[in-house]
Amino acid sequence: MGNLLLSSGSDKSPSDHVNGGKFIAKRISNGMTYYFTPFSAQPLSDPSPVDPSSSTLLSDSPSHTPAFSQNQSHSESTARTLLLFFSWLGARKVAVAKYRDLYLDRGMDVLLVQSSVMHFLWPRWGLEYGMEVLKVLEEPQFAGRAVLVHASSIGGYTFTQILTHIAQGEEKHAGLAKRVIGHIYDSLVVGSLEYMAIGLGKTLVPRLESFVKNIAMLYFWLFKSHTADLYNKSIKVFQNSPITAPALFFFSENDALCNPADLEKLIDRWRMRGMTVESRKWKESKHAAHLRCHPEDYLSTLEKFLNLLPISSPKAKM
Repeated sequence: MGNLLLSSGSDKSPSDHVNGGKFIAKRISNGMTYYFTPFSAQPLSDPSPVDPSSSTLLSDSPSHTPAFSQNQSHSESTARTLLLFFSWLGARKVAVAKYRDLYLDRGMDVLLVQSSVMHFLWPRWGLEYGMEVLKVLEEPQFAGRAVLVHASSIGGYTFTQILTHIAQGEEKHAGLAKRVIGHIYDSLVVGSLEYMAIGLGKTLVPRLESFVKNIAMLYFWLFKSHTADLYNKSIKVFQNSPITAPALFFFSENDALCNPADLEKLIDRWRMRGMTVESRKWKESKHAAHLRCHPEDYLSTLEKFLNLLPISSPKAKM
């Protein structure tokens, strides 16, 4: 479970329009970008694309105060459900855009959260970043909004760092757990440390997969108290997640980064806690690429799940 995204600045989004209208991108920090579509049908003041993954980038400098179009009020925006999307290691902008647009098309706003590999390799930095994300979600423009979580691959790791802070019981952070109306996990990395090491090898340097795996296992052993022990604590936090909203899992039997038996045990554990948990398993698919491999099945399952949730949106269908 983790979010180790290394993005490529040369990638271009396939579209800068959502349902025929433009969207706005606002960089909150180096790792977080906020996307929303203005309520007004009038053209934006600057129709020239600046960021290849968006129609208009209102600011390229980090800021914790999202800008809105002239015709979009703060109250209108904060009434929308916020999709919190944790991407995967090595994700390209063009791939992330497909997921982002799914939710923008449904009338939600999207907060994309990206992490560096060091947030995973040195968990204390991951915890610090998790706190940074948590504080952003508690700021006025996001506080009080219903939240839907979508974590892909080891993107679940960064989300777990947020859960770790919530699980510590501080009242000021407890509100987020109540605001989450649903959580979706796509290709979650589940299993032993070896699965995490395999994931690093496959995504960082595929041609040297075995070498990277062995180096990672040695690293975990040498710095056990700073890595493996903290990973195990994170796993326990996730198993006993303070969020009990409905959940959906996408996974496959042939995924080298996920032990399906362990994941199914987790699903059973959550169901025994009284949680509503849906899942879609394929015999064969590709890690973090189920949408590309099984588009109709993936979208149909996702749509059915979203229809179970109390989503605040002016649009009912994808």
